[in-house]
Amino acid sequence: MSSLLESCKLMDQSSSALSTVAIASAALSCEAARANLSAFDLTDSGDGSVSKEDIGVSSDIKVLLNGSKLAVSSNKGDDKVNTDSFSKIPVVYGNVREAVKSLHSVIRVVSNSGEKLGGKVLHLCFELRNLGEGSLERVRSNLGSVGVEGLKGIFEKECLSEESLRNGVKLAVEAGLEKDYVKLVKDVELVLGIVWKIVSWEAVTAFFVLEGVEFLNEKSGGKGGEFDGGNVKAEKKKKKKVLLGKGTSVIVEMIKDRLMSKGEGLEKIVEEFLSFLDPKSADFDGLLKKVKEILESNESRRIPKTPKGTRDFAKEQMTIRKKAFSIITKVFERHCATALDTPAFELKETLTGKYGEDSKLIYDLADQGGELCSLRYDLTVPFSRYVAMNGLTSFKRYHIDKVWRRDNPSKGRYREFYQCDFDIAGQYEKMGPDFEVVRILSEVLNALNIGDYEIKLNHRKLLDGVLEICGVPPAKFRTICSSIDKLDKQSFEQVKKEMVEEKGLSVETADKIGTFVKIRGPPLELLSKIMGGTEGSELLKHNASKEALGDLSILFDALYKSRCIDKVVFDLSLARGLDYYTGVIFEAAFKGGVQ
Repeated sequence: MSSLLESCKLMDQSSSALSTVAIASAALSCEAARANLSAFDLTDSGDGSVSKEDIGVSSDIKVLLNGSKLAVSSNKGDDKVNTDSFSKIPVVYGNVREAVKSLHSVIRVVSNSGEKLGGKVLHLCFELRNLGEGSLERVRSNLGSVGVEGLKGIFEKECLSEESLRNGVKLAVEAGLEKDYVKLVKDVELVLGIVWKIVSWEAVTAFFVLEGVEFLNEKSGGKGGEFDGGNVKAEKKKKKKVLLGKGTSVIVEMIKDRLMSKGEGLEKIVEEFLSFLDPKSADFDGLLKKVKEILESNESRRIPKTPKGTRDFAKEQMTIRKKAFSIITKVFERHCATALDTPAFELKETLTGKYGEDSKLIYDLADQGGELCSLRYDLTVPFSRYVAMNGLTSFKRYHIDKVWRRDNPSKGRYREFYQCDFDIAGQYEKMGPDFEVVRILSEVLNALNIGDYEIKLNHRKLLDGVLEICGVPPAKFRTICSSIDKLDKQSFEQVKKEMVEEKGLSVETADKIGTFVKIRGPPLELLSKIMGGTEGSELLKHNASKEALGDLSILFDALYKSRCIDKVVFDLSLARGLDYYTGVIFEAAFKGGVQ
């Protein structure tokens, strides 16, 4: 399994790099073929009809071709071009990106089975074949337009064909059916290698269509005629300079700089070109970095876009949101909560020190009037400030609004998003508010009807007792809780490494924590087992954890009597990283993966 995982990680990196290089090669082909770019005019209508990855691919192609006089965004494109090989680029390349991200997300969860990894790898294999076949079409189209003799013969020696792709996929499928996942990964690596060669040849042929004659004349010292003793005939013509896209022109200049000082002869030049695009070569990282810089540079694209980690919501999405908020609000109001609104930003001193390690994610605003302010990180701290400022002794309120996190956005994570808060402040019967909030969470998710879920539940004082038993210094409780909170996304070995190497725990202490945080199960049964087992005898010696076990006994009994305990799982790995959590902690998660 370890070997399989490492192979998948390498494939993940190589496929990700390929998806970037393939975009650059396709953009060069668009100019070489004077293709019609109307297929890349994709926008997110909000109805889910167009994949975000397809839109991303289209946007990247347009960034590279921005300012080009060859590829056009109208019906002026060359009618002789096989438009299918260009019009399918957004979907085919978008599917590859999606498959790479899907594999990446599975690799992060080490506990995943070989079968699950194999399924993602095989999915990637099919998408790579589609990419390779489209790229091969454009290679042949480019070879039909190239003004350099000899290039086609060099390409034919490579024996790259649709059949070689199909044979590779066939071997991978057979390995998958036999559940030989190590062989499956090796077979897909072979397919990936073939696709790399095809994409590299697409760049080679497109370059020679665009710059070949001029480049070879320049390299031969402007002599024209025969180049390198008859290897290639490059006519010396005064060629009108064409204007390439801002992105593709940078890539072309990088290629020319690389090839100009290298070996003579067409075969040597092509060999050097292919080496430049080989991910194993020393200079490849520089090329990949430059392409990524072009794609990510807002200055070069000059195309309107939202900041990273934010989204637009079109009318169809707004209809769904309005319906969802209406359902949630009805549940909140059924439990006698009143609405409250607070400012989008607070004094910085109000927010700092409340979120533990996540405090670094608070968005600070520039000082405009003598007060240091920050965008709100959540809705709970502003609510607490409101209660304290107004001297309220009890208050039950709900608040649905946007919050902001200065996070590094990734799939499914945003810098701006909505929270739907229901908070209770005041003195009440023991576990009364906790019971009500867990019940409300269950009622909301049932009313939204969005799939099967579970509510993971723990107690912060119980977790503190576990950390004390394991020998964690009290000063490190909160920072170790932040590490444990990552167990839903990382394996225990990864979390253990962080606790030992970054946070200074001994290996023995981390291993002891592991014996506790792996405990999960049905609430009443597990609580009874803990109270009667060796773990319980240790926990009952500590006042805080003893109090927590008593609280959970009351809460689980109330949830059982109200018939909403079936969705609850007692999970000692649940930590929740924020500093203001002191009692019962919980979160809902879909069962059976993301939905």
